[in-house]
Amino acid sequence: MHADAVAVLTGWAAAGPEAAEARDRTLELLAAGPGAMSRAHLPGHVTASALVLDATGSQVLLCLHGKFRKWVQLGGHCEPTDRTLAGAALREATEESGIAGLVVDPLPIDVDIHPVACRGGSLHHDVRFAVFAPAGAVERVSDESEALGWFPPDRLPEPLADATAKLVAPALAALRR
Repeated sequence: MHADAVAVLTGWAAAGPEAAEARDRTLELLAAGPGAMSRAHLPGHVTASALVLDATGSQVLLCLHGKFRKWVQLGGHCEPTDRTLAGAALREATEESGIAGLVVDPLPIDVDIHPVACRGGSLHHDVRFAVFAPAGAVERVSDESEALGWFPPDRLPEPLADATAKLVAPALAALRR
């Protein structure tokens, strides 16, 4: 998984300077070794998340996060059984949405670094992917969220996590590829 994260981020062309800086800082974190993939790594750790689109791109699936009560994309910590970052994002999206048959685009759409309360305080270096739901997909709320909802990309709900809205345009671009 660590080698995949390094390879994916090294080869990824960020869409802008903010994402490029986050990518570079995440690569610096990964230089510490495979431990940077684990939540036990207190200076920060890599996570994987997914902005889920319906088959037409007319709806975005978000969850109302149970801990901080904001609408966010699906995702979370990498697990020892994950082999790739994209696979971790797909696993998280499947677990949190209950939707079978999701498909992940293997190229990240963003990297974001933000503080979290893990183990008394740490940073998530969140690598974000576009994930596509099959036609007719029906979501199921997991233990990690209060609610799930499909929203038009231009009418996302409030309160919305800070960086979630900026994922819509690159996710739609990935759908069109």
